[in-house]
Formats: sequence, C-alpha cells, structure tokens
Amino acid sequence: MTGPHATRGRRRVRWLVAGVTVLALLGVGTAVAVTRLGNRPVAAAEAPDPPATAVVEKTDLAERETLTGELGYGPAQTLTGRRPGTVTALPAQDAVLDRGAVLYEVDARPVVLFLGGLPLYRTVGAGMTDGPDVRLIEENLRDLGFRGFGTPDEEFTAGTAAAIGKWQKKLGVDRTGAIELGDVVVAPGPIRMATLTAALGADAGGPIYDYTGTLRSVTVALESTQEDLAPVGTKVALTVDGKQVPGTVTAVNPTPAGDAPGAEAGFAATIAIGDLGAIGAADSGSVDVVVTSGARQGVLAVPVGALLALAEGGYAVELPSGELVAVTTGLFADGLVEVSGEGLAEGMTVVTTS
Repeated sequence: MTGPHATRGRRRVRWLVAGVTVLALLGVGTAVAVTRLGNRPVAAAEAPDPPATAVVEKTDLAERETLTGELGYGPAQTLTGRRPGTVTALPAQDAVLDRGAVLYEVDARPVVLFLGGLPLYRTVGAGMTDGPDVRLIEENLRDLGFRGFGTPDEEFTAGTAAAIGKWQKKLGVDRTGAIELGDVVVAPGPIRMATLTAALGADAGGPIYDYTGTLRSVTVALESTQEDLAPVGTKVALTVDGKQVPGTVTAVNPTPAGDAPGAEAGFAATIAIGDLGAIGAADSGSVDVVVTSGARQGVLAVPVGALLALAEGGYAVELPSGELVAVTTGLFADGLVEVSGEGLAEGMTVVTTS
C-alpha cells in the first residue's frame, strides 16, 4: 500500500464472504419465489445490513493486570534461640510483642525484644570497642526509660553499663551491666507470634516460633519473569472481602523454588493496605490485586475490532467509503487500542466488527 489511503480492493475478507452469502441468498430467494408464483408476487431482495461503525475517540488508556494475593500479616520469619538451656516460657498464640517485651524464657531467664536494623553479634559491655551495636542498645534503653549515658552513640561508657544494670534489675535478672548474645533479639518493629515450633522443655538452641509483622498486608506470589511488574512504590487497587481499597507495594523479595516437580523460584510482593479500617476485622483470604502496568493519556483510540491486518504488514482502519487508513498501534486496554496515522483524527467514523 502506498500512502495512508488504499483502494477498496484491500477491504476485509469478510466483505467477500458477505458478497458470496448475498449471492447464495438471492439464489435461494429465487427458488422460493418460483415455487410461490401462483400464490403471490415475488418479493424484492433485501439489502445487506450496513457494517457496524465506531468513532475515533481521544481518551486515556491504562493496561491493567489482575493478580491474586493473600491477606495476612506478611511473610513469616523464624525466631531461633541463641542461648543454651531449656525453654521455660512461651508467648500465647497471636500475641503481639513490642519493644521490651519478653519473647520467651530460657532457664527462667527472659529473652527480650529490642527494635532496630542490626542484629547483635557480640557481648555489649565494658572494654568493648566502639560500634553501631552500642548505639542500638542505648537507643532501646532510652526508649524504655533507662538513661544516664547522654545522647546515644557508639561508645560504651559507665553510663551505658549503669542503664543496662537498671534495666536488668527491672527484668529480675542479675545486674551485670552487660548484654550477652542471646539476651535480646532485634527486629525491625513489633512482631506477632504466628506458629509455635518449640514446646516447653525443649532445647532452647533451635527454632522457637515463627513470627510476622503486626500490620495486615497482602502478599502476591510473582513468577520469575514478573519481577518488574510491581516494583517497590507501585500503587495498586485491592479488593479485600468485597471492599475496594488502595495499596502500595512495599517490598519485593525472592522466594526459593518449592519441592514440587517443576517448581521454580520467584518473588513475593508485599503490599501495604491504604485503609485498614475499610476492611474491618478481616485478616485472611484471597485478594484481587490490580496492577496498572502501562498508561497513555489523551491518545486516539478505536475498538480492537476496527483493526485490519494488511497482507504487506502493518495495520489499517477502514472508512465507511471503503478507503483504508494506515495506522500505528500503541497500548491495548479495555477493548480499545491506541492508534496514530496520517489523516486520522478524533471524531472520524471507522468500520468495526459488530
């Protein structure tokens, strides 16, 4: 085809089929008329129905993909004991534990939750070198009401030791002024005990229980090819327990392949729910997650059925006059397709499928 317009000779194959159909119908009509000549005059042949048309519109398009997620409290992590001994106390199922709470006890000695981003990796006490773990301990002691060391920093001082001693006294343990490995567990925020692994009397050096965060969220399993579908910060639409609420992707983490034959590694996207109050008390169940993967604003669009695939390649739309206008396609969404081309304008009428 040369230029944006082509001759009627490249019109849809369906017009050829329609022509054959009309001829066939005329033949049948003649036979019927002949058999009825003695009864009444021959009826005139009916004209074929006009083709369906649509108007070229200027609109906004958005390509959306619907995924299935699970409502819960986010991915579970395992709390593993680091202090030798026997488990002598455990929290209740679904217990919510915040800074300073007792996570469990070993030989009747509490293991306490501190908040932060750095796990403890050594004893924090007199004679140690400076480090970020000292700052973490001082920040937690300050927030629990134990001070005397000034502004939290990386230096362990006599004030730090005194504050630790006061905290230990409140816990009911020996006042050593030092925190040993296994005395505290550091987590990014409050936790919720999800599934017990150890029982009372078990060895405290293994898994104790699985825990999650405390805020309800939605988790979506993504295939290995979908990592870029919903990066952190992506806004999504959620349908939770029949209610529509906004959401934001807050994390995308790799997941290992399962044990099933053919299982592959993938990713898990965690989505924060924009309005927890809107979903009531629901804390489990399937969730529809709509991700907008592409969007175009103020573009010309026609129904997908108006596109004609040309023998020489590319696409066109047909005008009611039979002329073809070559078009370049863009985004497909909601039964419409973005089109552009010389001579194409908003408000034009094009032929489409009925």
